Amino acid sequence: MQKDFFHSFSKLLDDHRNEKHAVIIQNYPDPDAISCAFCHKAISRAYGIQCDIIYDGTVSHQENKALITLLEIELIKYQPDMDIKQYKHCVFLDNQGTTSSLTRLFLDAGIKPLLIIDHHDKQDLLKAELEYIIPIGATATIYTQLIQLGAYHFNAKEPETKALATSLMHGIRTETESLITASRDDYLAAVYLSEFYSRDTLLTISNQRKSHKAMNIISRALENRLIKNSFSVSGIGFLRYEDRDAIPMAADFLLTEENIHTSIVYGILVDEKTRELLTGSMRTNNITLEPDNFLKDTFGKDEKGGFYGGGKRQAGAFEIPLGFLSGEISKELSDKKWELYNAIVIQKLSEKIGVEN
Repeated sequence: MQKDFFHSFSKLLDDHRNEKHAVIIQNYPDPDAISCAFCHKAISRAYGIQCDIIYDGTVSHQENKALITLLEIELIKYQPDMDIKQYKHCVFLDNQGTTSSLTRLFLDAGIKPLLIIDHHDKQDLLKAELEYIIPIGATATIYTQLIQLGAYHFNAKEPETKALATSLMHGIRTETESLITASRDDYLAAVYLSEFYSRDTLLTISNQRKSHKAMNIISRALENRLIKNSFSVSGIGFLRYEDRDAIPMAADFLLTEENIHTSIVYGILVDEKTRELLTGSMRTNNITLEPDNFLKDTFGKDEKGGFYGGGKRQAGAFEIPLGFLSGEISKELSDKKWELYNAIVIQKLSEKIGVEN
């Protein structure tokens, strides 16, 4: 990290002392986002800035639940009656607004983005006062570098230091396939954190078992997969919002099959309000394939110019709201609705891959 950004980061917080900020993370928070938001909140406290970490979705992965519980990280799930006018600015970490349904809500309320820090490819949806978007293994690595430069003083005797270091180490580990795909900066960050994090806590977080429901969804993805040109594509039908994290798990699993370099798993999420969202995950070990460009080209943009999909090196995701087609209908019509969307996704992916539908 260049020291110029560290100074800009520190000045930004100093210029906004004693404000209240909303730290917005993706609808389905992952360890990288959670750890960075946790860290940003701790750093901001020195400037009298109060931060709330907000998401609009579900924390469903067992490891993420363990991370939040064991390290006592406070996340706030957005509710329609929440007064968002209490926030002076919003901050986007490990995302650029494309993976949160809160982005448009905050922009429409006149709450301007203050800061964007991310390691995904640039999305061009938001413009913040300060942006730091670089291709690196994890956003947690960026926050570790900020700490190393003096943004927060680590003290091995302090419980908060141990909690922050443990969360950041988990964020780096999960984003880099346990450091297999890590860059030099990721390794250096991990070395620094190794003096402070709790190994026992990290082991407990990392060894969480997959739920029975997640295993069933992975099994369904395996059964439904279509294979062509070393791509494995699988539609798994309808599933609950709280089971969303099973989709990237299934994509990871399908990628382990021999002669497969790319896997894509997708389904329709249904929440308690019968809102529906076509969502999917992509994984690849093909070094010539860029998930960000692949998904943007395949699924295009919404009416406001935001891309339905995007990603980083080796991984990506897409989300497409079903809009007025959402809602409870007969099983026969639900089956037909899935058949339609499944056929459309397969056709778009086939055209992009360059094979017959």
